[in-house]
Amino acid sequence: MLKTLDLRNMTDVELENKIHSLMEELFKLRFEKRTGRVEKPHKLKIARKDLARALTILKEKKGERSK
Repeated sequence: MLKTLDLRNMTDVELENKIHSLMEELFKLRFEKRTGRVEKPHKLKIARKDLARALTILKEKKGERSK
């Protein structure tokens, strides 16, 4: 699970790269769930929340710059 403080300390480029990797991880977990090979189903929930957290922080950062 990602810490909010760690995400806030990242640059925009690092944050976008992290979001991309989280999207890939979520895709893989969804695929495993569909094929019935997922070992730890709770990881799907954690990945979804981490992605939402990262996207929210990126939006906040972009909103602060536009002011």
